[in-house]
Amino acid sequence: MIAFPPGSRLKQPSTMKSVLLATLLTLGSASAQPLWIEAESFSTPGGWVLDTQFIDAMGSPYLMAHGMGKPVKDASTEIDLPAGTYTLWARTKNWVGPWDAKGTPGRFEISVNGKKLDHEFGTTGKDWQWEKAGPVKTSGKTTLSLHDLTGFDGRVDAIILSKDDSFTPPADLAATNKLRRQLLGLPDKAPETSEFDLVVIGGGYSGMGAAISGARQGLKVAFVQNRPVLGGNGSSEIQVWAMGGTRRGLYPHLGEIVEEFADRASNSPAATPQEFNDKLKEDTVNAEKTISLHLNTHVYGVEMTADKKNIRSVIGLDTKTGKETRFVGKFFVDCTGHGSVGALAGADFMMEEKGRMGMSNMWVMQNLKKPVTWPATPWALPLTLEDFPEPKALAPVGKKNKENMTGYDLGYTPVPDPADYVHGEWFWESGFDKHPINDLELIRDHNFRAVYGAVSALKTLKADKYADFDLTWLAYIGGPRESRRIVGDMILNGEDMVKGIIHPDGCVPTTWDQDLHYPKEQYAKNFPDNPFISRAEFGKHTDRKNGYPVPYRCFYSKDIGNLFMAGRTISVERHALGSTRVMRTCGMMGEVVGKAAWICVRHHTSPRGVYEQYLDILKDLMNQPGAMRRDTLEGSLYLPANAKKLPEPATSPADSIDPKKLEGLVIDDTEAELNGKWAHGEGLKPYVGKHYSYGSDKDASARFAFSVKQTGNYEVRIYFQPHENRAKTAPVTLLTADGEKTVTVDQTKAPKDPQGAYTLGTYKFTAGEESAVIFRTTGASGNVHLDAVQILSAK
Repeated sequence: MIAFPPGSRLKQPSTMKSVLLATLLTLGSASAQPLWIEAESFSTPGGWVLDTQFIDAMGSPYLMAHGMGKPVKDASTEIDLPAGTYTLWARTKNWVGPWDAKGTPGRFEISVNGKKLDHEFGTTGKDWQWEKAGPVKTSGKTTLSLHDLTGFDGRVDAIILSKDDSFTPPADLAATNKLRRQLLGLPDKAPETSEFDLVVIGGGYSGMGAAISGARQGLKVAFVQNRPVLGGNGSSEIQVWAMGGTRRGLYPHLGEIVEEFADRASNSPAATPQEFNDKLKEDTVNAEKTISLHLNTHVYGVEMTADKKNIRSVIGLDTKTGKETRFVGKFFVDCTGHGSVGALAGADFMMEEKGRMGMSNMWVMQNLKKPVTWPATPWALPLTLEDFPEPKALAPVGKKNKENMTGYDLGYTPVPDPADYVHGEWFWESGFDKHPINDLELIRDHNFRAVYGAVSALKTLKADKYADFDLTWLAYIGGPRESRRIVGDMILNGEDMVKGIIHPDGCVPTTWDQDLHYPKEQYAKNFPDNPFISRAEFGKHTDRKNGYPVPYRCFYSKDIGNLFMAGRTISVERHALGSTRVMRTCGMMGEVVGKAAWICVRHHTSPRGVYEQYLDILKDLMNQPGAMRRDTLEGSLYLPANAKKLPEPATSPADSIDPKKLEGLVIDDTEAELNGKWAHGEGLKPYVGKHYSYGSDKDASARFAFSVKQTGNYEVRIYFQPHENRAKTAPVTLLTADGEKTVTVDQTKAPKDPQGAYTLGTYKFTAGEESAVIFRTTGASGNVHLDAVQILSAK
C-alpha cells in the first residue's frame, strides 16, 4: 500500500499493468509529506517472494530475493508523483550481520524510472534499519524497481519518499509501526465483518480440520491463514510429511476429513513441491459454501468483550494490501502453532525457556547432468564434510509413506528418476535455545547459513560427485515444532499415555511415540551456540494400533470462555506434545473442535459446557462419518450422495511378533543385559515383543544370555529391520562350546525373512552352560539394532 501527499495522482490500472491502490494523507506541510510504499504491495513482484513469518517480531511482511544463489527478476510498481526531488529511504536488513559474517549476501539496488540509485542496500547493520539514498528526481509517472544482486535472500520491508531532506524515519519498531499506520491512513479501528459462528485462525492441518468440520455442522466459518496456501508444515512451502494414524481407536470416523485433503508425497521434501498438492487442500475448503476463506491474512490483535473473559474479534492484516479487518465471532480456534491468539487474549500458556524442539528448513539438490557453478559463500557457516550428514537420494515412489499412498490418487506425476535428487531432511533443524517467536527470523537465517555452507562444502570438497548438482529448492518458510501451549481444563501428561489411563472425554487417537528433538552431538561440537542438525529421541511409546485418546478438555482454554485450540497449541506437557504434534493427529483435533463448536452455538453453551453438559452429544457426533453434514444449525445430519469415498484403511501386517509364537528359545531385547545408552523404538516393523532397541553410543554392548538343555548344534538367528542409519558392520560375538565366534552383519540390508530373522550360522552349545550372543557398537558404522535372538535345534 502507498500513502500519497496532496497533488499526487493515482495511476489507474490498465489491461497491461496493475498499480497500487493509494491513500491520500496530510502529514505536516504539503511540501514535506513522505510517501510510504509497502514492498509487499508492488504490482509486479518478479522473482521476489512474500515473507510473512516474522510480522510479530519485526512489524511487517516483506519481499525477499530467494534465488538460491541466482539473482531473481526485478520487482516493480508504478505511481504518479508530483514533480520534484525526493530522498528515498528503504527499510532493509543485512541478514548475516548478527553473526558479523564476512560478506553481504543480501545486497540489492533500487532504480527509479530505470536509473539505479548510487547505493547498495542490505550491506550494513545487524537488524532492520532504514537506509538512505538519493536524491531522486521525478515528474509524473514513476516506476520503482528492486534489483537483486546475489540471489541470496536480500529483503526489503518498505520504501519512503520524502521531499524534506531533513526527515529521518524512526529506528524504533513501535515508532515505525505508528508511522506506518499514519502514512497508510489506517483507521484507529479496523472495519468489522458480520458475526461468524466460528473463526479459525491458522491454515495448517488443524485449522483445515476445524473449518471443514464446523462448516459441515452448518456453522458460518471464517478461515484465516497468513500464507497464500493451506497446509502449514504440510504445504508445498515447507514439505513436511503429515504423520499420525487416523481412522482408529474409540472413534474410527475421526480422520476421514483429514484423509480428504492429506498429502500423498513420495518423499519429504520431494523432488517437486507439487507433490504436497496445495490445490487439493484449497479445493476441499472452497467446496464448503459456509466457509469464508481469507488467505494472506495475518492475525496480530484481538478485541475482548467488556468483561475481558471472551474474545469479540480478531484483527487481521492483509499481507499484500495492508488492509485491516476485524473478524467478529461467537467462537474462535487458535490453530496458529504458536498459540498467538491465546497469548494476545491473555490466556495462560506454557513454554520452555530452553531446550525446545527447533525449526527446520529442508532442501533439495538435483543432478542436472552438466557442470553447475556455485558462487562463493564466505558469509555461510564454514562447514567441512564432517560437520553435517551427506544428503540422501530420494526414495523410489511407494517405498516410503506407502500406507498413506496406497489406494489414493497421488495428485501428481512422479519425476522419472528420483535418484537424480538428494535432499536435506527434517533433521536440518536449529533454534533449540532461541526464542520461538522473537528469534524466529534469526533461526531461519541460521538455517540458511547452514544449508548454503553445506552446498558449498559439497560442491568444493566433494566435487567429483556434486559438480553437476544444483540447489533447486530450499524452504524459506520454516517448519517449527514447539512454541506456546495454551493451558486448558486439563494438561495431558505423557505418563498417562504410557500407563494407558483413559479419561472420560478421550477422543483423538495419537499414535506417534513421544518424539522430542535435540541437537545431534556428532555435529554440534563446532557450532555449540546454535547446532543445526538434530536427532529424534523416542521416549515412552504409545499404542500405535489403536492410539491413545487425547482428552477433549485439552482443546479449549481454561481462561478465555470462547477459545478452542487445535494442533501444537493444545494443553499438554511437552512429553505428550512429542506424540500429539504430528499433522494428521492435529487435523483430527480440528475435526473434534468443529463438532464441539456446533454444540456451543446450537445449545448456547461454552467449550467447557460441552464437557460438563453435552459430552454425550459430542461423542455421538464423533461416531458419525466425516462426510456427514447438516444444511442449517437445526437441521439433521445426512450423508450427501456425492460424498468423497475413501479407500479402506490400510491393513498392514501386525506391528509386533509375539515371542511366544516363535519356535525354539527366544531372548527378547527386554531380557538382554544392556550396557551404555540404548533407545527403544517401534517405527521399523514388525518387531519382536514390545519394541526393539538401537544405539551407537561409544563402547555400548548388549548381552543376550541363554542355556540349552541338550548339547548339540543349533542355528542362531537375530531379528532386525533394515534402515539407512543402521550399522553397516555390526559386530556380533557368539560364546559357543568351541569358543568365541564373531560375525559382522550389515543391518542396512533387509534379511530374506520378511519378519526380520537373519541367520548367523550353526554353532555347538553345551547343555547347562551359559552361552550368549553379544552385540557391540565399536566399529559398527551406524546404529546397532537389537530386537531378539532365536536359538533353533539344527536339522
